[in-house]
Amino acid sequence: MYNRIEHQFVGFINTPSIFNNSNFAGFKLFELKSNKTFSSSSISQQKFPNNLVLGKRVEYFFMSAINASKGYELITNNIQINDEQRTLGELDFIVKDLKTKKLLHIELMYKFYVYDPEFQIELKRWIGPNRKDSLLQKIQRVNTNQFPLLHTPEAEKYLKSIDIDSESIQQQICFKANLFIPKNIQTQKFSQINEDCIIGYWIHFKDFGDYDQEAFYFFAPEKQDWPIVPENWEEWINFKDVNEQIKELHLRKKSPLIWIKKSDGSFERIIVVWW
Repeated sequence: MYNRIEHQFVGFINTPSIFNNSNFAGFKLFELKSNKTFSSSSISQQKFPNNLVLGKRVEYFFMSAINASKGYELITNNIQINDEQRTLGELDFIVKDLKTKKLLHIELMYKFYVYDPEFQIELKRWIGPNRKDSLLQKIQRVNTNQFPLLHTPEAEKYLKSIDIDSESIQQQICFKANLFIPKNIQTQKFSQINEDCIIGYWIHFKDFGDYDQEAFYFFAPEKQDWPIVPENWEEWINFKDVNEQIKELHLRKKSPLIWIKKSDGSFERIIVVWW
């Protein structure tokens, strides 16, 4: 029987870190890799809210992986930091490294970006499929908002209440990403990111007709299923039907991910942008 949540979890775990180096732009990178310390099948045996959006869903997956890991202990997660009048922000995870005995504040990011060469700054070229965010903006937000939050008086007060000294915590990011590039630059090298994250191409709707070929099948997954690799999917539709779905999504300024099952048995992932 096909287990949707298990395949989402496996896709999340197997998504590489967006950066090659253990340190990038002053950030220490936390690597969460698929290994024998936890079983992907165990995710289906846990209570799981089915209506979670992708961002909250991967937080649950991360927490499940940490809880099943032999190397880490989850201390607390999703810590809301408030002052007397408002919420200042949220700390994603406080984790203990059982080998070093050190506490880690980990901010989790799981993103899908397309590469738009029109921007001048390289990291700004990686943007969300709907053009609402960018890799550069995300890095800046962590640097100016999420990491400094740990050392606010309000955060220090909360952590002290659970016997944690904020000064003893190391800060790291776990930044997994799936990247899509234009076909006309497929030979280009991308020195600032991990090229293993590049999993497909993005195209404009006018070019989607090139995929109208005999024995090609398609699927437009819901956002929560985007981490899944298409080889693990069982439902497929024809070009005409998926073409109509894309049109409807574009009317709402949504750029869908499309899985393609080709006549030779191979698979492809593309994003058809609305802009």
